[in-house]
Amino acid sequence: MKKSITRRRFIHTNFSLALAVGAFPAIVPASVLGGAGKVAPNNRVSVGCIGVGPQGRGVMNGFLTLAGAQVVAVCDVKHDQLELARKQVNDRYKNADCATFHDFREVLARKDIDAVLIATPDHWHVHIAVAAGRAGKDLYLEKPMGLTLAEDQLLRRVVQRNKCIFQFGTQQRSSREFQRACELVRSGAIGQLRQINVWCSASRPGGSTTPIPVPEAIDYDFWLGPAPFTPYTEDKCSDDGNKKTWWFNYDYALGFIAGWGVHPLDIALWGHPAMLRGAMEVEGQAIIPNEGACNTSVAWKVDFAFADGVRMNFRGTRNQFSEVNELNDLSAFQAKYGPLADHGTAFEGTEGWVLVHRGMLRTHPENLAEATIPAEHQLRRSVNHVGDFLAGIRHREPAVCGIETAVEADLLCHLSDIATRLRRKLRFDPRREKFIQDEEANRRLALRPMRPPWQLS
Repeated sequence: MKKSITRRRFIHTNFSLALAVGAFPAIVPASVLGGAGKVAPNNRVSVGCIGVGPQGRGVMNGFLTLAGAQVVAVCDVKHDQLELARKQVNDRYKNADCATFHDFREVLARKDIDAVLIATPDHWHVHIAVAAGRAGKDLYLEKPMGLTLAEDQLLRRVVQRNKCIFQFGTQQRSSREFQRACELVRSGAIGQLRQINVWCSASRPGGSTTPIPVPEAIDYDFWLGPAPFTPYTEDKCSDDGNKKTWWFNYDYALGFIAGWGVHPLDIALWGHPAMLRGAMEVEGQAIIPNEGACNTSVAWKVDFAFADGVRMNFRGTRNQFSEVNELNDLSAFQAKYGPLADHGTAFEGTEGWVLVHRGMLRTHPENLAEATIPAEHQLRRSVNHVGDFLAGIRHREPAVCGIETAVEADLLCHLSDIATRLRRKLRFDPRREKFIQDEEANRRLALRPMRPPWQLS
């Protein structure tokens, strides 16, 4: 017996401003005064967007559609993507005022910018976010966070010290089906939690290693930034998600064990935050290609054992990797839960289970989906991830996925990657954020060497 609830998206903005309009001429437009559902220009959050490829422009559109924000600058080291972003902003606002920048530091130097969206390649995320936090900007950071836990920890210190409002790009926390699933778990509607199963698309194999000339549209040296220098190869920096290889190259990313995995792992954490309240064990296996530009996990199986007895299994499903094996075979999950999407989080308890992925909530027994959630177990409501960030800025209140939560979700990705590369059981202390009596594993948490002049400190 299964029951499905289709996701419904709601857009809600709460940026109305009470103004004494008597002091203004009657002919002043309502948009200037902030009336008629509008927000006065000097009360809008001024936003700069850094990294405006397809993903960056997609998130940027969320700012463009909300009255509480004004995108005033875009920045990218790719000239063609920069022009597409500039046109998108100017078309929306019916003007030609959007400033363009090649160097993110020029955006951060502008005193009129309140907040930044950072949607660059992964290896730049923390570098730019740290600089933005130190410049006093509020931050919307695309996932995943850092290439190592030490990067995450540094950014957390900067955000906390500078009292920045921070929103992580784990937008599933602003979707009703995920909120509902986690409420069912946290309220005990499924009984005592025993097992969490998590899966998502793994990295792709392949990718050319033959050097070719750098396209004129990109400043490749700046694109590399702190990453080691390697020659440009076909599709390394492509904006086509079916072609680009940097997603799956360890110089620039952990691969989809983090880039995709952080989404369902974050929901596992939201449903069971106690997983990080005591020492845990983690053990994993992975298939990592040794040929081609893509050298991150194309299949994996990671097992977590938490201090409270709950266990979690994390899998990477096939993504242009043809082999079916015990690491990516989800047939046992399908037999239990029914048809599966390429991502999901399932919680199993003594009284039933709940499965959630984008657009779907499924439970067993079927009436479990309609369980009443006591007030003390009802989670924070966010129906628009960008809108929630803007509300946090206006009221100086934490966003639905603030820095502390974001680091915890990213931590699960780092533990998974390290466990699969060391291929032995590891013990980790979440309080100290260190592996227990394992210096080799702890070295993998530290900052990586960086190409001068770029550094983190």
